[in-house]
Amino acid sequence: MNPADTGIRTYVLRTGRMTEAQKLAIDELGPSFVLPFNPGRRIDYATLFGDGRPVIAEIGFGMGQATWRIARDNPSIGYLGIEVHTPGVGKLLLEMQEHDVRNIRIVHHDAVEVFERMIAPASLAGIHIFYPDPWPKKRHHKRRLIREGLVELLSSRLQAGGYLYFVTDIEEYADWSLELLSRTPGLRNRYMGFAPRQEWRPETKFEARANRDGRRAWELVFERG
Repeated sequence: MNPADTGIRTYVLRTGRMTEAQKLAIDELGPSFVLPFNPGRRIDYATLFGDGRPVIAEIGFGMGQATWRIARDNPSIGYLGIEVHTPGVGKLLLEMQEHDVRNIRIVHHDAVEVFERMIAPASLAGIHIFYPDPWPKKRHHKRRLIREGLVELLSSRLQAGGYLYFVTDIEEYADWSLELLSRTPGLRNRYMGFAPRQEWRPETKFEARANRDGRRAWELVFERG
């Protein structure tokens, strides 16, 4: 894999306003649930969660609306949320506290670097990518999460039988992703083409707004052979 393929940022840092509650959550809850980025050390899931449970990573959880609900409904699974935007980290911590969800850990850093440096090969039971930035202009396609080089990196971190679950409301990005994932060595599509809606995935405010605007969800579920 060419490092240049994965060294391009997949995001733009937004200047979202932090609430006082979010700041306080990061100060008070962060030490217990937020992992520092450590490029020299792989994450030890057994130490992180205190047992040998399977672990699923979510790339770019936004404000964490789906994240805490999925974790709450699956207490025997560990969830690793990766997000660069500080308000989202604070918001997810608040939701975890309010709903007593303790099987989530957060890395507040660029997901590509986290996958390269901190996540061991063949260690994840799943990867969730919900509504990533589609980077619609052709000259920006190199910034997409689903792209040459980066898909191979993500696939390499999945265990045998582990899955990659991708959702977008942009049809062109969905077609692009289906084509690229279908020819990625080691991955196989669980469905013929696009997947039906996975009913266990909660609807977020963003998805509800997209549905009202007539933009459907396009879903893909690929697994590592």
